[in-house]
Amino acid sequence: MAISASMVKELRERTGAGMMECKKALTEADGNMDAAIEAMRISGLAKADKKSGNQAAEGVVVIKLSADAKEFGMVEINSQTDFAAKAEDFIAFSGKVVDSVLAQKPASVDGLTVDGQPVEEARKTLVAKIGENIQVRRCESGTSAAGTYGEYLHGGRIGVVCELSGGDAALAKDIAMHIAASNPMCVDETQVPADVLEKEKGILRAEAAESGKPPEIVEKMLVGRMKKYLAEITLVGQNFVKNPDQTIAELLKEKGASVVSFHRLEVGEGIEKKEENFAEEVMAQVRGS
Repeated sequence: MAISASMVKELRERTGAGMMECKKALTEADGNMDAAIEAMRISGLAKADKKSGNQAAEGVVVIKLSADAKEFGMVEINSQTDFAAKAEDFIAFSGKVVDSVLAQKPASVDGLTVDGQPVEEARKTLVAKIGENIQVRRCESGTSAAGTYGEYLHGGRIGVVCELSGGDAALAKDIAMHIAASNPMCVDETQVPADVLEKEKGILRAEAAESGKPPEIVEKMLVGRMKKYLAEITLVGQNFVKNPDQTIAELLKEKGASVVSFHRLEVGEGIEKKEENFAEEVMAQVRGS
């Protein structure tokens, strides 16, 4: 059966695939549009499975707040290259995923559905279109009973949602911006895990003991150093990035507000990126030829 340009055009519109790939699929299916689509789907999913082992450490963080700022959804979606993260299909997919996170508030990415199908299936379809490994890595969501959410997104790579009681939208954004820049461990010292405290105390006690001072002096030194450490790792103890002469605690008191919680995602955080050494690659190829 002759494959017309209009048939190729229709298949391209329905699948998002390239012209030559569409023509090949139609030829092999003898012009049967549905059969061509099914064959392309199977082929695309197979390619997606093969690409799942490729490292995806680029990508975006996307945030969505409800109209009343009482609910939020935030997701990190990874790609192999920054170029793919700017593709129209990737951006559209990211929007759908964050909308789903906001609406469904899943416990993890595994429980998420997009366009009525598991997110994994939607991801594979995108991989088949873009030709790179794509991963919906992690998500955060919530509903505020005590206040409202504010957001800050830095270059699409660091996203922060801050839950504020009191204050206003401008303050919430300022606090979220500070969190993006300073990356505190938690809101205040009551939220610091006990094992983290004990480990740090052990390190600081050993350092203080090396001074040769009496045990009672060492303990006093430890108290001072722990106070400094807690100020560095907690949000309220840090100096405000927009005004280093003021701590976040002082800023919040001035505004009559408090931070209930915050959520911070950074693209590729915790992923060990493969280091490329192109000079060594070239030399290896030369030696092997």
